[in-house]
Amino acid sequence: MSETEGVVDRELTMSRAMVESIAHEMRENEEVFYMGEDVADYGGIFDSTQGLLDEFGRDRIMDVPISETAYLGAAVGAAQEGMRPVAELMFADFFGVAMDQIYNQLAKNTYMSGGNVNVPLVLTAAVGGTYNDAAQHSQTLYGTFAHVPGLKVVVPSTAYDAKGLMHNAIRDDDPVMYLFHKRLMGIGWMPAPDGPKTPVPETDYTIPFGSADVKREGADVTVVTLGLHVHRALDAAESLAAAGVDVEVVDLRTLVPLDIDTVLESVRKTGRLVVVDEDYRSFGVTGEVVASVADRDLGALDAVERVAVPDVPIPYARPMEDEVIPDAGDIEERVRAVLSAE
Repeated sequence: MSETEGVVDRELTMSRAMVESIAHEMRENEEVFYMGEDVADYGGIFDSTQGLLDEFGRDRIMDVPISETAYLGAAVGAAQEGMRPVAELMFADFFGVAMDQIYNQLAKNTYMSGGNVNVPLVLTAAVGGTYNDAAQHSQTLYGTFAHVPGLKVVVPSTAYDAKGLMHNAIRDDDPVMYLFHKRLMGIGWMPAPDGPKTPVPETDYTIPFGSADVKREGADVTVVTLGLHVHRALDAAESLAAAGVDVEVVDLRTLVPLDIDTVLESVRKTGRLVVVDEDYRSFGVTGEVVASVADRDLGALDAVERVAVPDVPIPYARPMEDEVIPDAGDIEERVRAVLSAE
């Protein structure tokens, strides 16, 4: 990765990359502000706002009461009046108590107003398990949000992507769900895998929505995934390479819009598709990606497998949680399955 001026020689965690992009946008535009639970003095429980209060003060970095319906409603109203709020749901699981504000106001008000009102709001939320927080704090719910027309859905997997996608999200005139995986943030009490910490340019840049990224090129099998499971797929690919299996890993980066063109290009090369997701298997991302590929070019598919969370609440006990959340071994097993399907 390089800038026009030369090679990037600094690395950031995903949380620092997000904060850097938010701070830049706040300096450039006084209408940008951040609100949420524990985002001011605490800096966000996943370091999503660390250091912003010192620079921007309490008028623009706002702690809110524990009433998601109230503060998300306030954020929608502020956006409709020309501001650019970034509102944080501490956990994506909490969307249920503010479902009307997200599903019926945030997602639909532009349409309901005949295009007379924009809602330039970024709704950030922590997603995912792997750390024993049980069924009400460990879901990803990607498919739940992607299912609703009117919401753009962003899921970064690296610091480089997190910064570029956040710049794009704040500048977008439509509502954006920005879902960051807790395990990728690089916080002290929840060690991240090696991959999310990447070189990040100091200058601002954007990554267009609907632009998937091939994180590893390969010729034998296409693995399509997002978030934490990009890194688990890369681990599986490295293990399989020792056995002579060449895996291509495609990081979707955004679900809405969904870049099926990049997925199709890969599948037409390999003929074999494995879709991996930390959301529930039924009515989710894995099924949508497979169906979208089949709709466009069924003949390109020689074999297909899906790897996802079974349709059960996420367990609290670590061995049970490990059983339901796919790991690199599960991905490797499904890759071997598509190779033997012929």
